[in-house]
Amino acid sequence: MTIADNAQSTDHDVETHHTFCRFCHASCPIEVDVAGGQAVAIRGVPEDPLFAGYTCIKGRQIPEQMTHPSRLRSSLRRRADGTFEEISSQDAMDAIGAELKRILDTYGPRAIASYTGTGGYQNSLAVPAARAFHQGLESPSFYTSVTIDQPAKTTAPFRVGIWEAGYHNFSDADVLLAIGYNPMVSSFSPVGGLQGTNPYVVLRDAKKRGMKLIVIDPRRTEFATQADIHLAPKPGEDPTLMAGILKVVIDEGLFDHEFCEKWVADLPQLAAAVSTFDLDYVAKRCDVPADDIVAAARMFATAAKGTSGTGTGPSMAPHSSLTEHLSIVLNTICGRVNREGDTLESGYFLYPETPRRAQVHAARPPATGANQRVRNLRGIRGEMLTTALAEEILNEGEGRVRALIVSGGNPVVAWPDQELTIKAMEDLELLVVVDHRMSATAEFADYVIAPTLSLERADVPHLMDRWFRAPYTNYTEAITPRIGDVMNEWEVFWELARRLNSPLPFPGGNAPMDRHPSDDEMLDLVYAGSRMPMDEVRRNRMKVHPDKAMIVQAADPACTAKFTVAPDDIVEEMRQIVVEGDSAAALGVDPAKYPFRLVSRRLKHVLNSFGSELSVLGSKGSTNPAYMNPDDMEHYDLADGDLIEIFSPRASVQAVVESAPDVRRGVISMAHSWGGSSLTDEKVRDIGTPTSRLVSVDKGYDTVNGMVVQSAIPVRITVLEQINR
Repeated sequence: MTIADNAQSTDHDVETHHTFCRFCHASCPIEVDVAGGQAVAIRGVPEDPLFAGYTCIKGRQIPEQMTHPSRLRSSLRRRADGTFEEISSQDAMDAIGAELKRILDTYGPRAIASYTGTGGYQNSLAVPAARAFHQGLESPSFYTSVTIDQPAKTTAPFRVGIWEAGYHNFSDADVLLAIGYNPMVSSFSPVGGLQGTNPYVVLRDAKKRGMKLIVIDPRRTEFATQADIHLAPKPGEDPTLMAGILKVVIDEGLFDHEFCEKWVADLPQLAAAVSTFDLDYVAKRCDVPADDIVAAARMFATAAKGTSGTGTGPSMAPHSSLTEHLSIVLNTICGRVNREGDTLESGYFLYPETPRRAQVHAARPPATGANQRVRNLRGIRGEMLTTALAEEILNEGEGRVRALIVSGGNPVVAWPDQELTIKAMEDLELLVVVDHRMSATAEFADYVIAPTLSLERADVPHLMDRWFRAPYTNYTEAITPRIGDVMNEWEVFWELARRLNSPLPFPGGNAPMDRHPSDDEMLDLVYAGSRMPMDEVRRNRMKVHPDKAMIVQAADPACTAKFTVAPDDIVEEMRQIVVEGDSAAALGVDPAKYPFRLVSRRLKHVLNSFGSELSVLGSKGSTNPAYMNPDDMEHYDLADGDLIEIFSPRASVQAVVESAPDVRRGVISMAHSWGGSSLTDEKVRDIGTPTSRLVSVDKGYDTVNGMVVQSAIPVRITVLEQINR
C-alpha cells in the first residue's frame, strides 16, 4: 500500500498539524496529515505570511523518510567480527559512557571530540548540546561543518571590523552582487531575503520593483539566468575579479566618500593594493570581457542600496578568505550599511537583546581559540577547525583525539582528504555516530545511535531566525510519536554528561541531571535571554511582528573605531595572487598538466547526498554526475552516461559524465559529499563519489581558518567506459 493509498483509506482518522520542515535549514512551514501516528501527506501553508505555501521537493518526501526501511530504529554495536548487533539506547549510553570515562582519565578532556555536520544543524538543540557537552568537560575539541565549507564568513568580518547594525537588507535592495551561490537550488543566500523562503517568487518580485542582479559564477546557474550581468570567470579567480571591480570603483570615485572619510581608516592603502589589477590584466586572467567588469562595478556602486555576498563556491576555492574580505570591503567603501533609523530585515528573536547602533567595532584577530597541533592554526569563535581533525586523531602526542562523537554528519565523504579521514576513523579508540542511516562513516563506528527525525521533536527555526526577510517567528512540538528506540541528539549528550558527572551549561542554567528534561525544557534553557521569550515564541507560530522590528540606533558619540580594509596580511596575499599568475599555483600545481578545474555545486533534489535513498528523490539521480561542457565532451568523444576518471595531484575519482551547456569549457561541475568508503568507486553509478578525495589538507590551505581548497581543483581526465556506442 502506498502512502497515498494509506492516506485515502484512513481519512476518518487523519489529523492535520502545522509544523515546519527540517530537511534543510530553510524551515518552510508545512501542513502534515497524520493517520495512525504516521505522517501520510505534506503540503505548504498558503496562509503563511512569509512563505505563502512554498515547499520544495525534498521536504515533501518526509513521510517516506520517517518510515523508510533504511531508517535505523535502534542503536547498533559493532561485534568483534565487524558486523553490527542491536543494543538498547540505554545500554549503548552505559557502554559509551564507560569508554569515555576511561579515555578522559587516561588522556584528558581534549582527547574527547565531537563533530556536528549539516544534519545536526537542522535540529535547534543538537549544536547547543554538543557545545555545552564540551564546556562541561572543559574540552576544546568541538568541531562542526562550518569550518569545512565557509569558515571565512566567520573570520573575515573580524579582520575588517564589524558594522554593528549590519549591511543593507535584501527587501529594499536596488542591486545584488552574488559571488558563487545559487539560492534557487541551495536555499542559501548570504542575504536574508533569498534565504530559502520561496526564492523564485521573491527574486521575481524584486526584479519587478527594479532590483538589478549581478552574478559571478563559472556556471550559468538557475540564478545566473536571471542576472542583468553574468560574469563567468575561470574557477578560482574570484579574488582577482573582485580586486578588479574594486579598482574600477576607486579609480572612478564611485565609493561613498563621506562614509569612508568618517569610518574607513586605510582607503589609500586599499587603492594601492588593487592598483596592480588593471582592467586588461583582470579581463585576460579571468577570461571575462573588460566591458562587463566595468559595467558590473558601475551597476553595483551607483545603486543606492544593495550588497555583495559570497557562497560555498568561492568559499571552498583558493584564497577564500581574500575573496570574502574583498566582498565585505566592496560593501564597506560603498557605504552599504544600515544607518540610524533604518529597520533591520530579520527579527533575531532567538538571540539576546543587543545594541544595533550605526557604528564600527574595530578589527581584531579572528582566530583566538585553542591551538591546533598542526600548521600553527587556532580555533575560531568557540570551535576547532575540522580541516585539522584527522591529523588531531592521527598525530601522536599530548592532546591527541582518541574519541569522536559524530552528530548528523558523514566525515568519510565530507571531510577533505578522504584517504586521511578513513585512516583517522580507523585509528580512533572510540567512534560514535548519531545518524538515522548506515552512512559511510557509520561503517567504521563502534556504536551507531538511532536519532529522532524532524516530526518527532520540538524545534524552533534557529538558523533562519537571523535570515528571514521579516521579523518572523515559528515553533513546533513533536507531531508524531517516536518510531523505535531513538534519541534526540541533545539526549545523547545529556545521557553521556550524566554518566561522566559533567554539567551541561546553557544560557538558562545547567540542564537538570536528576530527571529527564523534555524538548521544551531544553529549548527554554538554550534560548533563555533571547529577544522573545520561548513562551511567547510558542504562542506566535507563523507570524510576522512588524511592531517588534529592530531599529538602528545612533552611534555612541565616543566611538572612534574605523574599518581596516587593507590589513598587511591581506595586502600581501593580493601580491601573492599576482605572483602566482594562476589559481592552480596556490596548490603548487602546473596548470598545463591539469587543464580542468573541478568546481563544487548543489543538486536540487538532495541536501548533499542526504535524501537519495527516498523513491522520488532517488528517481532524479543516484549519483553526482560530472557535468561538462558539450564541446569538452566532444573533444574526448564522451556521451552522457560514460565513465571517466578524474585525477588531481592527490588522488583520483571515477564519475559518470553528463552534458551541461551551462558549464564553461575547461570546467567539471560536481556535487560534494557523495559516495562511500571505498577508494576505488565500484558503486559510482549507484552512490556517486566523494570529490573530497582529490584534495590534501596541507596544500593551499588558508593560514587563518585552515580552509582547504575543495573547489576550483586542478584536475585532468581519462575515459574509462563508453556506453551506447
